Amino acid sequence: MAKVVAVVAGVVTHSGKILIGQRKRNDWHGLKWEFPGGKIDPGETPEEALARELREELGIEAIIGAELQRYQFSYNERPPVDLIFFSITHFTGVPVNYEFEQIIWEHAHLLPGYDFLEGDREFILWLAERVARP
Repeated sequence: MAKVVAVVAGVVTHSGKILIGQRKRNDWHGLKWEFPGGKIDPGETPEEALARELREELGIEAIIGAELQRYQFSYNERPPVDLIFFSITHFTGVPVNYEFEQIIWEHAHLLPGYDFLEGDREFILWLAERVARP
């Protein structure tokens, strides 16, 4: 059986909006939208991995909040991925795009209209239902 890869994602919120990034056009699943984050390295906790990824991808220092949701997803023939989503409501610095085609701030209820990675769709629907419209 294939090893499960663990991936963390941060729901970075500010002024009632959530930060999302669009994958670079030449990447795997190019131009799909996602939350900032990435794979957990050996020896890291999920929270440590997410803090590192947010530093690398956006140049921010974040306080990792509550785990919002966790589930497994498989992309076609690839090994399953453990997706772990965390709330990020406190951070220092201004997000800078180091890794994406583009980054934007968006209202949660509008996220289902974006072409997100398949693995994120279940979470997007869950999130959009739970966050109040502006």
